[in-house]
Amino acid sequence: MRAVRKCLVSLSALALTAGAALAQEGGSTRALEDALAAGYKASFTCSALFNAGQTPTEIRQNELSGIYPDYQRSFDKLPDAVIDAGRKTVSVTYSDSMPPRIAAWRPGFGCTQLPIGADVGALNFLPRFAAWPDFSGEDRGSAIGSNVKVQLRIEEAERLEAPVSFAFDERSYGDGTRTSAVVVVKDGQVVAERYARGIDHETPQRTWSVAKSITATILGAARRNGHIDLDYPAVIADWNNGADPRREITLRDLLQMASGLDSGDTGSRTDRIYFGGGRVMDQAASKVMEAEPGTRFKYSNNDTLIAMRSFRESLGADDSYHRFPYEKLLHKIGAVHTTLEVDWNGDFISSSQVWSTARDLARIGQLYLQDGMWGNERLLPEGWAEFVSTPGPAQPKSGPGYGAQFWLMTDAEGIPAGTYYMAGNRGQYVVIVPSMNAVIVRRGYDVIGGARFDINGFTRDVLLALQAAEDVRAGEAAERARIEAEIEATIEARRARSDRAKNAIRAEILEKYGLDE
Repeated sequence: MRAVRKCLVSLSALALTAGAALAQEGGSTRALEDALAAGYKASFTCSALFNAGQTPTEIRQNELSGIYPDYQRSFDKLPDAVIDAGRKTVSVTYSDSMPPRIAAWRPGFGCTQLPIGADVGALNFLPRFAAWPDFSGEDRGSAIGSNVKVQLRIEEAERLEAPVSFAFDERSYGDGTRTSAVVVVKDGQVVAERYARGIDHETPQRTWSVAKSITATILGAARRNGHIDLDYPAVIADWNNGADPRREITLRDLLQMASGLDSGDTGSRTDRIYFGGGRVMDQAASKVMEAEPGTRFKYSNNDTLIAMRSFRESLGADDSYHRFPYEKLLHKIGAVHTTLEVDWNGDFISSSQVWSTARDLARIGQLYLQDGMWGNERLLPEGWAEFVSTPGPAQPKSGPGYGAQFWLMTDAEGIPAGTYYMAGNRGQYVVIVPSMNAVIVRRGYDVIGGARFDINGFTRDVLLALQAAEDVRAGEAAERARIEAEIEATIEARRARSDRAKNAIRAEILEKYGLDE
């Protein structure tokens, strides 16, 4: 095991630490389930309304249907959410003896839940930006990447029509799956794009765990700017006490889902943060170690949350921390419709609570295809794309491989080697295909616990369409080159010397093949 710094600690201090850890685990009661269900309704209504501009009908159809089955009973008995458009708050009553669950929106921070038991007076304690830029320009251009030579790509558009249409039929790639957006990018240019269910090119959706890959990208920018080191112990003040072995966990361990920390039976459920208004520090960073760091893969929201919290502590300035993802990364690549939401303590809940458009996610994927470059500026360290797409030392026991907050499409037949992807609940996917210089984005509102969208099959069909278009274009180029060679050979055979004679031969042969200049 890694060397742990030797220190003395009293038994009473150890007992206090153990007691605090156990207290955080708690249990589940009907009162808590009701509070969490109300928090779910308040936060999703708030974000969908104020981040995304969805109508109440769209919110009911998209955000508030197909939810976690274990909350459905409590959810069904909740009253309608109360919206205060002036204060930009949403509240949901769930108890006669407790305040309603409240979520509040602020520019740049999106919607933040107040903790269970807090009333409107707590709104005064939420973080705010002094100023936030207004992004009013419409995102309609076809260039997603930087330094893109825009071309008319009719062949790709025609061949992609079938798989993209099938993605929306709720059958071809999973019975009952509900696709809301598809964007396909080739060579930095949008070649297919379609939306449904009240979504358009400027409508953000919750990314769910695609946010983990966004977190890795932000931390890559932080590494580029000299703020963090992958192999230095994570900067968490609460871990740097006494005999605490967690002080040896590195950012690399966290990004590769190999912290060794307890995260329950399923590390993908952190409901007391997501729906309970809990603080990241109280929930994610309070867990005990159960395996040696770097030796065991366990998918965990907490690892992502702690990695981002570590960045906050290493930076030391909250305003700089809150502005960093936007000023040093997202806005530089044009991802101006992406919002990272925070807990009431100001920590990014960036394992899931990021709202982004399909186009903005395509831009992040394109940044990786460009090895972290945007125009003439390097935003991510050289080799960061290789780092996130390389299998970590500890891997899942089955299914796809895992890099650093990115999944590896290693279990999909017919997919080019080196393909990796972002994945999130309810069918959020961003597939990065370096060998084809392509990004494939699929967003959805798939029912939690229902059929999963077949991202492997969809990716394979999209790539086949792109390859077919490429083959046609290559064949046309080869045919044109052959004709040009015939023209040159004919000019030489007839010993044409004047421009008039050469042009006549050229026109004659082009006409033979039904071509013109």
